[in-house]
Amino acid sequence: MVPATVCAGSGIDRRVEAIVDEMPVGLVYAGDLFAVMLATPTDLEDFAIGFSLSEGIAGTPDELAITGVDELTDGVRIRMELPVERLAALLRRKRNLMGGSGCGRCGTDSFAETLRPLDPVRSTASIAPEAIRRAMAALPAGQSLNRQTGAVHAAGFARPDGDLVAVREDVGRHNALDKLIGALARAGIDPADGFVVVSSRCSFEMVHKTAAAGIPLIAAISAPTSLCVGFAATVGVGVVAFVREGRFTVYAVPSRVATPA
Repeated sequence: MVPATVCAGSGIDRRVEAIVDEMPVGLVYAGDLFAVMLATPTDLEDFAIGFSLSEGIAGTPDELAITGVDELTDGVRIRMELPVERLAALLRRKRNLMGGSGCGRCGTDSFAETLRPLDPVRSTASIAPEAIRRAMAALPAGQSLNRQTGAVHAAGFARPDGDLVAVREDVGRHNALDKLIGALARAGIDPADGFVVVSSRCSFEMVHKTAAAGIPLIAAISAPTSLCVGFAATVGVGVVAFVREGRFTVYAVPSRVATPA
């Protein structure tokens, strides 16, 4: 909560406003700092697991052990352990990055790492248009932090019928998606059995994380990017954007959206 002054017309209203927390979150594997992300310090275990899975650091949730979450003077540190073979691979591709809340891959030190290839999503799911509309319409109800602050993105996971089963929030849209992926893994929910809705634009990284998790479709309230659409086609992830006011546009893998009868 911070003091604020609201100016409307000729009037001035002094009040106390809620604002969202944003701080550095360090991801540490076997005592070695791998990345520092600017994030909202909520659902941090979900974030650690989802980030590890979507970045290919861990192959399954069982490979990852969270040993501690430390509150520091200037941020939060999440300590994790991995199997020896995973640690060896991590050392070969190690990067220390500072990820801004707008771009999760800012600071990545090579084009190859940024555009890391993935296997195609195996799911054969095809989502009905009404399910996409239903899930996006339900997303605001799960955005409790955004209702207080108006400053965070959300990522939600819906069943094929559009029933929203999990929502996570963060100042960074990519962090919200990582938290969601981690929440699904911890709950034992099959990511292939549903789709993602997000309260943001759909960038390359959002599709990359969706594909890495094995989710067959991502629906965004705002626009996609060219790199996002091109990559989605190669990995079989449906991209639906501008989901608002009862309509949407399919930009990639149209077979992921069921043709209305």
